[in-house]
Amino acid sequence: MSLGSSSILRTINPSTGETLSEYFIESEEDVEKKLLLSSTQWRIWKKEKLSQRQKLLAMLAKVLKRNEEEYAKLMSLEMGKPITQSIAELRKCALLCEYYAENALQQLSPLSISTEAKKSYVSFEPLGNILGVMPWNFPFWQVFRFAVPTLLCGNTAMLKHASNVPGCAQAIEKIFLEAGFPEGVFQNLIIPAERVSSLIADSRVQGVSLTGSEKAGRAVASAAGLNLKKSLLELGGSDPYVVLKDCDLELAAESCVNSRLINSGQSCIAAKRFIVESPIYKEFLSLVVEKMNSKKIGDALSRETKIGPLARDDLRKTVHEQVEKSAQEGADLILGGKILDGPGAFYPCTVLAHVRKGMRVYEEECFGPVASVIKAKDQQEAIDIANDTSYGLGAAVFTKDLEKGERIAREELQAGSCFVNQFVKSDPRLPFGGIRNSGYGRELGLFGIREFANIKTISLA
Repeated sequence: MSLGSSSILRTINPSTGETLSEYFIESEEDVEKKLLLSSTQWRIWKKEKLSQRQKLLAMLAKVLKRNEEEYAKLMSLEMGKPITQSIAELRKCALLCEYYAENALQQLSPLSISTEAKKSYVSFEPLGNILGVMPWNFPFWQVFRFAVPTLLCGNTAMLKHASNVPGCAQAIEKIFLEAGFPEGVFQNLIIPAERVSSLIADSRVQGVSLTGSEKAGRAVASAAGLNLKKSLLELGGSDPYVVLKDCDLELAAESCVNSRLINSGQSCIAAKRFIVESPIYKEFLSLVVEKMNSKKIGDALSRETKIGPLARDDLRKTVHEQVEKSAQEGADLILGGKILDGPGAFYPCTVLAHVRKGMRVYEEECFGPVASVIKAKDQQEAIDIANDTSYGLGAAVFTKDLEKGERIAREELQAGSCFVNQFVKSDPRLPFGGIRNSGYGRELGLFGIREFANIKTISLA
């Protein structure tokens, strides 16, 4: 992505470095028209029967399935996701639509509560127009994860997508219209990030959901707080995977590597730190190097590719600096760590061993195909290292003792989602979100559909 002028947005294929398309940045007048339309449409949309909204969601899933090859190619061209993963992302979006279409009635039905009143209950009413500020790494899933429950609750939604995936953003708006959603219920805005705060301040915006960096989260939270607006933040993570000496070593290594390399390593909930008990450290490290080294790197449109380019060249530069600095600080560079020759923002699968506190890849989120392997003397030290982070998005533990694994996941690992003997992933049926510097609020599941609802108490004397 680059800004050719103050009014033009230019997208670049990260596999080749070639320009893909140009988009006009919308003027203040354009945005004003959309705000007015959203405000007008919300008064109608909030009164639409829930059953009709559910039918539209079912149609949304059908549109996604019908055109998945087209949308997958667009995703892979704009941000470099391997095409097979782009297809999987679209299918997950369809699954999300189907889940809420089937379960919304139960999730949004009034909750009766017995009191001294003749009748008392809690209803879940829409707030109004909700702004979604979304990232490039899952350009369809993140938007649908925000928009589907938000719209189903009776809100309208406006999307400010990442500047390197405007084609995906426009396609998503068309998908909602093709599925039958009224014009103005879901709208895309092509605007720069510096205009987000003024949107949040607008009285016609009642809340904001952001998925992105910690820096962006602080800016959005500040603007929302200043204007007393509801906000939800899903930020970065430095997810620890605790590998105990009594684990299934092959399963643990496979899960850690697969998680680390999701979306070429560009995932908030990817495994970032492999924390391994010392008796199995050497064997585990050997397995990780073998598995990381076997992954094919190449053009995102090839179905043989497992690792595509990073989304932008500046992102690759940041990852490389983190790797080089960590090696200078004493980490052992076992695999990769050198920028590949040729066009495109490719970075090799990289393994850093004997990572310790204070090193860049220990302290920071590393958004690329880089595995950081840390040795712990025992189980307690492994857990302590896992929690030694400012983040708290996801975590996993590997052990054959399921009772112990569940106890560690529930009571000791400090994160919004904790998994045992599997890698961390989001699921439409389960709430998703983080703690500490990974953000606040929950998306998906029962809690997600109520996140942008007015939880209203009704009492009749």
